[in-house]
Amino acid sequence: MADVKLKTPSVLAFEAKLIPSDGLMFAGNWAQNEWLPINVGEKAVRGTISNRQKAAIANDPLKLDAEVSKANLQTVDVAALTHAADTLKLVFTLRVLSDLHIPSTCNSPAYQAALAEKVKSYQQTESFSELAKRYAYNIASGRFLWRNRVGAEAVKVVVSTKEKKFEFNSYDFSLRDFSDNAQVSELATVIQHGLTDQHALLKIEAYSQLGEGQMVYPSQELVMGGSKGDKSKFLYQLDGQAAMHSQKIGNALRTIDTWHPEFEEVGPIAVEPYGSVTNRGAAYRQPKQKNDFYNLLDCWMIKDKEPELEQKHYVMAMLIRGGVFGE
Repeated sequence: MADVKLKTPSVLAFEAKLIPSDGLMFAGNWAQNEWLPINVGEKAVRGTISNRQKAAIANDPLKLDAEVSKANLQTVDVAALTHAADTLKLVFTLRVLSDLHIPSTCNSPAYQAALAEKVKSYQQTESFSELAKRYAYNIASGRFLWRNRVGAEAVKVVVSTKEKKFEFNSYDFSLRDFSDNAQVSELATVIQHGLTDQHALLKIEAYSQLGEGQMVYPSQELVMGGSKGDKSKFLYQLDGQAAMHSQKIGNALRTIDTWHPEFEEVGPIAVEPYGSVTNRGAAYRQPKQKNDFYNLLDCWMIKDKEPELEQKHYVMAMLIRGGVFGE
């Protein structure tokens, strides 16, 4: 049969293959094993005016005195350890799914067949070993704790699977690289098996010793369509218990992209189509540099130009991330 010239399908979508649950937060003590839910509460505070003022006010002492003398009244959500607890416990589960070569939707059978061939070829040669190692490393390091990891006296992660339980001292692992580690490699094998053969389910418990009464940092809710009353900060909660969005956990787990051009300066970033990092206001995989996901995928599929191995890892990590990729 004559070769069919491939075109990017108008409809092409992949379901995520790493699926974390929301994370629940508990308070307890590092040396004990009793844990109570952390509840989200409210606090009304009388703050100061500290935002940058217009030049007409900033340069006039009388106007500035009048402005800063006003009270900045706020109501905010808060979450903290009790004064009898020094440790945060964050619990979530992670499902790892296989069959990456099968998109959830594709309206071009020829394209789907060609893409399946490339994914299977990558699986045969690489077995997702590099990606699985990096996902496992991010679990071991507790990267998904975000601000709850910073400045902690100790951080521990316990991972339970059907066959085995793993325990990691998270401070043994850098957040800038993915060096080899025997125990991480063992956990990576479980993730690798989930990606290649049969789904895997992991239960992950992270412990961060922050100090008695210290603040903890659940996900912050985005308030759509303006504010709700006078409250200026909403924290994510499940039935009143402080929690972390599955999306925020997932972002941390897929922070494995060290193959972007600005790695030396910014370190690993989450796998995204344009290498976007919203809190930096930057995209580190620019289409004009031909290293964004869509350029790499189209060159590989349409022009049959095989990317370098590092960029192959990135493309496969993007498919594992999932999304809508059609034209």
